[in-house]
Amino acid sequence: MTQIEPQRMDSASGCPVQDFNYRELKPAGTWHAAYDGFRAEAPLYRNEFGPGFWTVVNHEGILHILQRPGIFSSSVVTVLDPDPKYRWIPEMLDGSEHMEWRKQLGPLFSPQAVERLEEKVRTRAVELIDSILAKGTDSCDLMAEFAQRYPTTIFLELIGLPTDELDQFMEWEHAILHSSSEDLEELARIRAEAMQAVQARFASVIAERRVSPRDDIISRAQTFVVEGQPVSDADLLSFCLLMFMAGMDTVSVTLGWSFHHLATHPEDRARIVEDPELIPSAIEEFLRAYAIVIPARKVLQDTEVQGCPMKAGDMVNFPLSASTRDEAAFLDAATVDIERNPNNHVAFGAGPHRCLGSHLARRELRIALEEWHKRIPEYRVVAGAELLETGGQLGLTSLPLEWNRS
Repeated sequence: MTQIEPQRMDSASGCPVQDFNYRELKPAGTWHAAYDGFRAEAPLYRNEFGPGFWTVVNHEGILHILQRPGIFSSSVVTVLDPDPKYRWIPEMLDGSEHMEWRKQLGPLFSPQAVERLEEKVRTRAVELIDSILAKGTDSCDLMAEFAQRYPTTIFLELIGLPTDELDQFMEWEHAILHSSSEDLEELARIRAEAMQAVQARFASVIAERRVSPRDDIISRAQTFVVEGQPVSDADLLSFCLLMFMAGMDTVSVTLGWSFHHLATHPEDRARIVEDPELIPSAIEEFLRAYAIVIPARKVLQDTEVQGCPMKAGDMVNFPLSASTRDEAAFLDAATVDIERNPNNHVAFGAGPHRCLGSHLARRELRIALEEWHKRIPEYRVVAGAELLETGGQLGLTSLPLEWNRS
């Protein structure tokens, strides 16, 4: 695997330079530590990998970008694709079009709407945990058997798809978000083919809902009017693709880090078992300490960030963990304190593109931890397990856990 070398300085701009594949699979914990190390040297650097792009690694710089959508466009999702042929709605929209979509989607993901899903979410968590216990093996791969299946089936139900399609959707999701290759053309091909397959499936669902609407998100979105026009099937497809990405992966990955922490810090696990009221606070801390998303932006006009010149057309990404683990923003930031207060992290982003599904994500995370620890209060990582994490979105590929039968 590519080694991350110490930063060097560009003689022309005076800014730090790196050259490595930020999407590469590495041993668990490598990427958070790497970005922490970069931040100790400089607030941002130029990565010459692929087409080349900027990476900002401190709280001040990341907030600067998040809060200036007029300079840093959200029309991209990865720095490796400066001119995408797709757009995920509303994530890849700017300006008034973005705001109109957000305004109409807001009620579907409001605290009140999420509250109505409580029973459905809890039922799904219980079913999955009980199915794991029913095997009688006293062990599981937390990622494959719970973390990836739990929020994904909830997403399929919300979007109006049968849950028996879960395995196929998980295969597509992995190809889009977690494929890793030094060959950028091959990587682009894998991602494009998976996205085309997802869109083909959603196209059939949209056609069905045009004829026979149901009580699901696709049917609701068909009634939206954006910039004076009804939403087109093409835009509905783009919306569905984003929902697919957001609904299937982010909660799964955060669950992985949460359970990894609790499996390796028995004192924290014992505290939430004894006092489940600590779980919401613990979740906020896991979101902060193990923030997973690396958003991308495209520079719209010549600008400067923390002394480094960026030109119109430049690409920028910024690991949110580089903000949430910055000592300038959080006291003793590398330490996980499940009672940290205040905890004003940006794990869900900031500014106009702050995560629309944050209320649902928090609900899913809380219920998962509550129901799991009612049934399996003590567990550990299987001895000798090789844990790997993806780089494009910082998540564990597997998490083998074991426990003693009570």
